[in-house]
Amino acid sequence: MLLLRSTVFQILFYSVTLVQMLLYLPVLLLPRKYGWWIPNIWAKSLVLLMRYIVGLKVEFRGRENLPSCGYIAAMKHQSAWETVGLIQLFPRPAFILKRELNWLPLFGWYTTKYDQIPINRGKRSEALAAMMEAAKEKIDDNRQILIFPEGTRRPAGAEPKYKFGIAHLYKKLQCPVVPIAHNAGVYWPRASFIVHPGTVIVEILPPIEPGLSPDEFYEKMVSDIETASNRLIEEARSEANPSPVLESIPAAKGV
Repeated sequence: MLLLRSTVFQILFYSVTLVQMLLYLPVLLLPRKYGWWIPNIWAKSLVLLMRYIVGLKVEFRGRENLPSCGYIAAMKHQSAWETVGLIQLFPRPAFILKRELNWLPLFGWYTTKYDQIPINRGKRSEALAAMMEAAKEKIDDNRQILIFPEGTRRPAGAEPKYKFGIAHLYKKLQCPVVPIAHNAGVYWPRASFIVHPGTVIVEILPPIEPGLSPDEFYEKMVSDIETASNRLIEEARSEANPSPVLESIPAAKGV
């Protein structure tokens, strides 16, 4: 049944995404301000599919920690889940993404229309300057910049490998950074077709305000996200029917 439910979910995941991209095409002709509901509706519809098809629910904690000004959301990256499930937290999100994604039919039309932050990985110095300028525009417009500081997905419980680039953004933009921890990798592991039932817990931690040195900020951000994520992994072990993925994750020390 787990394989069957995961198969149905994976098919519907892409089918619903395609149908919605086609359905909302007329909205692309309107001013951007009339379409910010699109990513929110898309994310919520897929979260509902997960809930009712594979039994994967979500619990959000700490919404009161989200600022009303422009800020950076620094999110733990364990799974495909957070690329969808966290979007509903942000009214006008801006992902930092590869510029090639803007060239994709349909999907790229939406990333371009809703003013994401594309980067050219082939020209590092120019890409960094362009990204900084675009990010500053988003913060000045009270938008939310969404970043996975590890760059790529890491298995739940694995040793973290955070990039230092977010510290440069923090120093340059002088805005709050909100660390976001979760345990999604316990239920939808990295590069896995199978999605396990349970409850993903997302913890929105207190913002790190401007004023720290880049090194101080980096150490605090990593500590905050990793401490909370490890605690949430251990909390998943207390479920009535814990995910079998936990069997391969050693218990976190000091939790």
